[in-house]
Amino acid sequence: MTARPVAASFAGVEPLTEDAIRGSFVNCSKGEAARIKLPAGPVPWADLDFLGWTDPSAPLRALLVVPGESGPTGVLLRRPEPRRSAFSRSSMCKVCLTGHGASGVALFVAPLAGPAGRNGNTVGEYLCSDLACSLYLRGKRQPKMLLTRYEETLTLDERIARALTNLTAFTERVKAG
Repeated sequence: MTARPVAASFAGVEPLTEDAIRGSFVNCSKGEAARIKLPAGPVPWADLDFLGWTDPSAPLRALLVVPGESGPTGVLLRRPEPRRSAFSRSSMCKVCLTGHGASGVALFVAPLAGPAGRNGNTVGEYLCSDLACSLYLRGKRQPKMLLTRYEETLTLDERIARALTNLTAFTERVKAG
């Protein structure tokens, strides 16, 4: 897959208004988007390449807002129920390629946009369970219980471009229905 430019600079995503965030969702109704609780507290826009959070009023609902050439794309996700594992395993986020131990990566499932989604069709992706890919890429957050450390020779800008390409591919699958 060829990386296509998603932003002119990787100095963080442009701050979004509440209306822009709520209006960006492609796989839920306007009423559902209006009921979403937005992130509490200050958002570190300069350190983010996309906005990802868990709805505090519905802990199994997660949300992503990804910048794009034609504006942001918001995706409503269902996160798995927390579960305790009797063994340690390592997993890797498919967006930022950060390796985590045990519960650091989760399979998030998104209803498809349009009629396919209303018929119950979904698409899933393994993502950092805290949706903090941008912070892991920048070294501002470290994985808990990392079992294996992966070293890369890519620059930060190249890793961010790859992560945005991977995330954009996921949101495009959701939008395509």
